[in-house]
Amino acid sequence: MAMEYEHVFIPSAALPPTRLPLLRHLVETYASETSKTAGVWSELSDAQLEFRPHARSSTVRQILVHQLLSERRFFAEFIGLPEPPVESVLPAGESPGVATYVERYVALATSRLAPLAQGDEGFWLAEVPFFDVRRERIWVFWRRVLHTAHHRAQLGLCLRLLEGRVPPVYGPTADVTWTGADPTVTLDAARRRGT
Repeated sequence: MAMEYEHVFIPSAALPPTRLPLLRHLVETYASETSKTAGVWSELSDAQLEFRPHARSSTVRQILVHQLLSERRFFAEFIGLPEPPVESVLPAGESPGVATYVERYVALATSRLAPLAQGDEGFWLAEVPFFDVRRERIWVFWRRVLHTAHHRAQLGLCLRLLEGRVPPVYGPTADVTWTGADPTVTLDAARRRGT
């Protein structure tokens, strides 16, 4: 049995065609990473939003807020996509619940798919400002994906500390596995197809 995600927030059928087939993976990866992140967020409860694993750590809510705001900044300032006004990025209300953060995150990400799909080689290879340096736009995009993975891992740790269920992202977890799952945790598994 192949790995199947419990929640697919952006299905493959919803992905726009890309101008260049070679760059299809950019749109597919962004949609997939968004679904994985939304899946981790969906395991949280509203009562856990103020949890922080250490006094110097961000709360769960602060991580969700940072994710929404920093993605907006990355895609507007560095990638150069049209983005909504910053005042409309966060869910409304004083203490929004998890479901509203997930809904907002998926909606914002979905709106970026078509502009990303329209990028051609010149768009992706153009150098753009990135904080105090200049980098190719495609480099900045992958930095965004990695930044998201970092915060998703933080929330996975929070879920574990809260005795919550940690969903699969790239493979099985202590909570979710399937027939045929083959995590690389032994020397025998690591040496497959090599010496």
